Amino acid sequence: MVKMTFNFSEETAAHLKEAAWRLKKTKTDIVREGIVQVYKKSDKMSDEERARKIAILKEYAKQKLPGTRGDAEREIQEIRESRRTGWRPGAR
Repeated sequence: MVKMTFNFSEETAAHLKEAAWRLKKTKTDIVREGIVQVYKKSDKMSDEERARKIAILKEYAKQKLPGTRGDAEREIQEIRESRRTGWRPGAR
């Protein structure tokens, strides 16, 4: 175990004390559990990061795709045919 010292506001200290009393746990246990919960959520995107990535995707979606509708339909047909006949290395 590592011993650490933290400073809490009066309000946070009161919340910690009340939570410990309500849950019948030590204040140390409450702090440990809180840190674990925050850590588990820390790998999730923030609202700002999510908004930035959505904006990038929306901008990308506005771009014209290469090829024509006919090209896409031919490719889809080729894929469907290859699924029916199976795939073999070097076969076309």
